[in-house]
Amino acid sequence: MAQRYDTMDCGDVANTVEMVHAIEAEFMTDPMSFKKLLEDAEKPLYPSCIKFTKLSALVKLYNVKARNELNEASSCPTCGTSKWKVNKEGARNTKRIPAKVLWYFPPIPRFKRMFQSPIIVKDLKWHAQGRENNGKLRHPMDSPTWQLVNQMWPEFASDCRNLRLAISADGINPHSSMTSRHSCWPVITITYNFPPWLCMKRRFMMLSLLISGPRQPGKDIDVYLASLVDDLKTLWEVGVKAYDAHQQEFFTLKAILLWTINDFPAYGNLSGCTVKGYYACPICGEETNSHWLKHGNKNSYIGHRRFLPCNHPFRKQKKAFNGEQEFRLPPKELTGDEIFTKVDMIDNSWGKKKAKQCESFANPTSCWKKKSIFFELEYWRYFYIRHNLDVMHIEKNVCESIIGTLLNIPGKTKDGVKSRLDLLEMGLRLDLAPRFGLKRTYLPPACYTLSRKEKKIVLQTLVDLKVPEGYCSNFRNLVSMEKLKLNGLKSHDYHALMQQLLPVAIRSVLPKHVRYAITRLCFFFNALCAKVVDVSRLNDIQQDIVVTLCLLEKYFPPSIFDIMLHLTVHLVREVRLCGPVYMRWMYPFERYMKVLKGYVRNHNRPEGCIAECYIVEEALEFCTEYLSGMDAIGIPSSVKDEWKCGKPLLGGRAITIHDYKLVEQAHHYVLQNTTIVQLFIE
Repeated sequence: MAQRYDTMDCGDVANTVEMVHAIEAEFMTDPMSFKKLLEDAEKPLYPSCIKFTKLSALVKLYNVKARNELNEASSCPTCGTSKWKVNKEGARNTKRIPAKVLWYFPPIPRFKRMFQSPIIVKDLKWHAQGRENNGKLRHPMDSPTWQLVNQMWPEFASDCRNLRLAISADGINPHSSMTSRHSCWPVITITYNFPPWLCMKRRFMMLSLLISGPRQPGKDIDVYLASLVDDLKTLWEVGVKAYDAHQQEFFTLKAILLWTINDFPAYGNLSGCTVKGYYACPICGEETNSHWLKHGNKNSYIGHRRFLPCNHPFRKQKKAFNGEQEFRLPPKELTGDEIFTKVDMIDNSWGKKKAKQCESFANPTSCWKKKSIFFELEYWRYFYIRHNLDVMHIEKNVCESIIGTLLNIPGKTKDGVKSRLDLLEMGLRLDLAPRFGLKRTYLPPACYTLSRKEKKIVLQTLVDLKVPEGYCSNFRNLVSMEKLKLNGLKSHDYHALMQQLLPVAIRSVLPKHVRYAITRLCFFFNALCAKVVDVSRLNDIQQDIVVTLCLLEKYFPPSIFDIMLHLTVHLVREVRLCGPVYMRWMYPFERYMKVLKGYVRNHNRPEGCIAECYIVEEALEFCTEYLSGMDAIGIPSSVKDEWKCGKPLLGGRAITIHDYKLVEQAHHYVLQNTTIVQLFIE
């Protein structure tokens, strides 16, 4: 076809029609596409035009473009930025290396391929197979967001094969050197139609975009997402024709994007709101309660008493908090329609100059900076939650702040001379004010301050812990008894530490009221991350975290209350509206990022390595459906048999029930033949 386009006389309409008929055999499986192509070959470009048809005019333009090398643009036609990397002097690199590269993997063909496997199609209908609703949240299908889709768009919900999606975007460093500034951003799509033991597995994670460049995409990420959003609009407005191998019929496949899953900086880039400064909380918005710490040179997000009931005694206390009583109500959460109205002025037809004339956007403290590209999806504004707060990073940062403050780790502690001066500036806990001497500055011990002996007790407790294999990293390798600090903890280590190990480690080294407040915070994360959530307990959990934050305000300095600790007050709301946390956090995506990073073989072209390896793996996955004795790559071996049998996942290992009499006989035999026990037998 390409050669024929270059040599034909595009002004000859008859030749165009002849060309179309020459490829008729290639469209035997799709007669409608051939009919459309034939209509374009015979339909005039405009009424009364006799020289060109729609198809011949398009071919002519491509011909002119190829012959005259019109696709050799070296800069962006909009902003003038060079297409190629430039050196330090500003000259273009002679090797013509692209400054930014976007790899796009269209999701529609892959969605259609999923329905060509009878086993996968059956699992895609799992959510509609009569699961009982007993008030527990086990899957996003139990959430109000899922029910909102069913109520507002019953035609879409009537076919259980229509897909409900989520996307995640995060950056990785594809190079082994940590000093590299190269940025690589995979955008991954997941499908919630699958049961909970499958939908977050590597097998069903689709790499949709791969963005690379010298810098992170930042707020300009919408430019790269345009292709994906166009396909999502097609999947919602029109749908695509797909073949159901389970029911052996064609149907119109549609899809809807429920939310995004990202860390907090990416949250701001995708949603269009600021995530730092006075209005860093995207839920509280312009009612975010922040206090500027003069000496610490940062904002502190305190004042959680406003989230308490109006009759709570903490609201009347003055000395323990900021010296004032609290009478304010909780901040109002904006709906999607209200947010859309606010941001619509930025990208409307008035242009940037007239938009700046609006008072709301002339105010530099406005928390909304752009209109997210996802608002082009007509359903986006109606959702309760559009972007999820990532519990993984929030829990990690909160635990790191508490551990760093308790152990007084340099660079991680939230206590110090500046923190004490901020307390003095606010008129709080004056007995903790620093005392400046000629040679050193003395900081009076606070209620959370640990002595050297107590630090050793905490760290030795972690060293001596015996946990199952694979539970977390070996803390013997993470604890430095000489420097009395923790080194090299990963996100999952903080997860285990926060939820179970920290209360054990501090049980005998802190005052009761401080230990009680920290333990309450640990119990909150433990209850929040449960795989089965009892909806009737969510109000109590929400009340507990607000009281816990107020207790921490009474004991810890304001510098510990960064935006991460504040965001914990909004996590229960997202569980109530979207379902369990483990279906919406970054752990599965972070593990998949490691897989993508392992694809890199040529560090000069890391994105090309990732793209080619991913395409090869996807092709192999598709082939396993038609070859006997082949297992899927992206499903753990412990899940494969249960997945093929359609059974739910019970655990990492198979459970075998033995005869208890045989177990008892074996137990007695071991005791009677053990050397240590012989002394007691005699």
